[in-house]
Amino acid sequence: MSDLALKARELDSGDQLADKRAEFVLDEVVYLDGNSLGALPAAVPGRVEDVVRRQWGELRIRSWDESGWWTAPERIGDRIAPLVGAAAGQIVVGDSTSVNVFKALVGAVRIAGEGRDEILVDATTFPTDGYLAGSAARMTGRTLRPVLPAQVPDALSDRTAAVLLNHVDYRTGRLHDLPSLTAAVRAAGAVSVWDLCHSAGALPVGLDEHGVDLAVGCTYKYLNGGPGSPAYLYVRGGLQDRFDSPLPGWNSHAEPFGMRGDYEPATGAVRGRVGTPDILSMLALEAALDVWEGVSIEAVRAKSLSLTDFFLECVAEYVPEGRVESLTPARHEERGSQVALRCSDAGEVMRQLVERGVVGDFRRPDVLRFGFTPLYVGFADVERAARVLGEILG
Repeated sequence: MSDLALKARELDSGDQLADKRAEFVLDEVVYLDGNSLGALPAAVPGRVEDVVRRQWGELRIRSWDESGWWTAPERIGDRIAPLVGAAAGQIVVGDSTSVNVFKALVGAVRIAGEGRDEILVDATTFPTDGYLAGSAARMTGRTLRPVLPAQVPDALSDRTAAVLLNHVDYRTGRLHDLPSLTAAVRAAGAVSVWDLCHSAGALPVGLDEHGVDLAVGCTYKYLNGGPGSPAYLYVRGGLQDRFDSPLPGWNSHAEPFGMRGDYEPATGAVRGRVGTPDILSMLALEAALDVWEGVSIEAVRAKSLSLTDFFLECVAEYVPEGRVESLTPARHEERGSQVALRCSDAGEVMRQLVERGVVGDFRRPDVLRFGFTPLYVGFADVERAARVLGEILG
């Protein structure tokens, strides 16, 4: 057994989150793609069966009241809230990330008011966020200005209405400075919107602590909600009465069953709803969140950094020099919960990794991405993944 394999065994023996692995459906594959789709929590299938057979099959429409379907978007939002540093009553679950980005960004521009004619967007953002920002700019008559996150403080002005940023870069795993960037946006009189898709469930966010205005995120990555599970929208409590959604629906009406012709928005987080909730996927998400019982996000972050540190150490030992280049920052303050390696033949390398039981993902043209979900990834997994990578590249 190599020195690194022995080190992995020692690290696993001291892992305070190791028992959480048993709460997931896993096999012998090393699964390092939780930054795209989280593993299945073992409690979900039974809960979904109950929803289908009893709540839908037997109670039918009564379940909107008796099974709590109607209040699920806010109830589940309150369960996500502690994981992103938010008090209850500020998060509503529903719709896709894309829909929520659109709601948040247009809502932010409307909060900013007239006289501010520019939207700043992360120039390195996930493409859909950029597309939606362009649509929001056209819809509201604003100019869209892409900038790098580090350039935001200098780009802000009295023209800036809203700023859309990613907490963690989806390609490189770079963690952006949410506290200081949010403070800069606030000081300029603009409204901040953060995309938390690659940070929620992997590291502390501190939405309330840092005064974030609006935020969105998906639930199928580090929150393990399942493929296509509903996203969420956070609106800071002090802004909720000013949040004017561009997608008003009967679910967000003050009297949803009044069927009035005029729209009167509900109060609180409910204002972020649109139409009928997707109950099957929403309640699967609720069951998936049970794995967080007794887990602190600080403990998750500590293990995440240890996992990524150890992976980089193993890569340096096992992979021939010059074959890969890490795109992920070495400094903990700038690193999310993934490692991205540039590799000239990345597509073929990932294909071989998957064939040999190590699952990460490939981003064109030349990036290998490895996501580290601390609730179920162990240090032996990390050592094995790097060792197999080294064998393929050797």
